Formats: sequence, structure tokens, C-alpha cells
Amino acid sequence: MTSNTHVERRKQVQEQEKNLKSRMSKIKHKIAVISGKGGVGKSTVTVNLAAAFTLRGHAKQVGILDADIHGPSVPKIIGLAGQRLQSGPPGIFPVSSSSGIKVVSMDFLLPDETAPVIWRGPLKMTAIRQFLSDIVWGDLDFLLIDLPPGTGDEPLSVAQLLPEMDGVVIVTIPSEVSQIVVKKAVTFARKLRLPIIGIVENMSGFICPKCGAKIDIFRSGGGRKISEELGVPFLGSIPIDQKVCEDSDKGLPFIIEHADSQASKAFMEIVKKIEAFLKAETKQGNTKKVESE
Repeated sequence: MTSNTHVERRKQVQEQEKNLKSRMSKIKHKIAVISGKGGVGKSTVTVNLAAAFTLRGHAKQVGILDADIHGPSVPKIIGLAGQRLQSGPPGIFPVSSSSGIKVVSMDFLLPDETAPVIWRGPLKMTAIRQFLSDIVWGDLDFLLIDLPPGTGDEPLSVAQLLPEMDGVVIVTIPSEVSQIVVKKAVTFARKLRLPIIGIVENMSGFICPKCGAKIDIFRSGGGRKISEELGVPFLGSIPIDQKVCEDSDKGLPFIIEHADSQASKAFMEIVKKIEAFLKAETKQGNTKKVESE
């Protein structure tokens, strides 16, 4: 790489960082959704939390950044598979779902659903920076960032690019194996000084649609147990509901389609706790600001 190319690249990054700060300043709350391992339903939880926020008075004020570069699944779950990002003079615009949720995903840039993304770390960092700096998110109350499992490139990139992030929600399932890797996710957040909003236990028991009996397929209570052990808030348990899978395959947010189900009620309670956490953090931050003045 020549010196001129290096200078141009540095200017480009500086311009992106400037745009990033400007774009992100219009978003009140930025929350990352992470998990220690795959297969815990993290993306489904992210989409339904976003839908729950819209139902609680934040219609058209919620966005999702699908930061899973290699396995983007949010568009399918929210009914936007096959869509494309549109650009204009201000920048690139997110795709809006039928419920008004703004979404950006690598899936919107791929030629078809079978095309893989074969990238190393630096390219993924660049892509995430562009998603945050070049996208015209507009004024939002919440931006949920759906991160891939583990503690690799994408979570680290988001943490570095958004040091002012409000916090992380950690998704797990009741199994003992999942509990072990949750500890890694908690340690990751603490090392990067990211506030831990709390732990969500997904797939927590199956409610029989005929008799109403609860069957603990993957055991239950693991999320609460690990929360108490690590000293982090427990946000709630979401039971297994076959309609969650059916709605996700159809591209319909479950919580909107089946608002009276136990799982939907659990999502709403979790969102209430997240809002209470953010309100407390804002109040604490204002107090510290006044004291420093």
C-alpha cells in the first residue's frame, strides 16, 4: 500500500467515524443482544423485543442492526427476506418492516440466500462501521444490535465503535452447557465495560396447548441461577411456543400475531424491565453530571 493510499484510507475512516457519531447521536438507546453460544434463539428474541418496544409507544422509533455478517437471519424472521437497501443523497436507507421497524442486514447485500460471506476480521469491522456510519437511521428511541454467538470480531467491533452503548442483553437457554458459556459472555461485557442489562432465559419450558401443563424440555431456572451466581439482573423466562417457529418462518413477529400468549406476555415484561434499567441509568447519569458541575 502506497503512502498516498494509506492517507486516503485514513481520511475515509475519519470521515466514517465523524458520520457515525452524527448518526448515533440521533438514537436515544443502543442495546446489543448477545449470547455465549448459538442455537438459543437470540435473533428471534431480538426481533420480538423490537416489536414489543413498538407496542409500548415507540412505533416507527425502533431499529435492528443485524450484525451477524456470516449468518444474517433477522430479515427472514421479520418478513424482509429478498429486500434491498436503497440509497439517496443523504446516504443509505434501512428497510422498514410492516410493523415500522427499521432493519439493516448483510442479507440485503447478498445476491441470493445461498451466497456465503467469506471474510476475515478487518473486513467485518469495516462493514459494521459502514452500517453504523453510512445508514440514515434517523431519529430512533431504540437500536437493537443482533450480534453473532460468542465473543469474536463482531461483538468486539460494536463495543469499540459504540463506547456509549446503553448495555447488553444476554440470551441463554436453561441447559447446563448454555449456562457455562453465558459466564464467558458476562466476562466479555465486563472486560469491555459494557453495562449488563440482564439475562433472558429462552425456551424455558413448553406449555402444552391442550392441557396447559408445563414440560421442562431443556430443564428450567438455569438463567435465574446464573444471574444470581454472577450478580447480574434476571430479565425473565420465555416459554417454548410452537407458534414462535411458525411465525418466524412466515416473517411475522410472534408477539404481534399472538399478543395473548404466555410467551408474548413474557416478552412484554422483559421490555418493561429493560425500560426501567435505562430510566435508572439515565437518572444516575444526570445526577453524576450535576455533581461534576
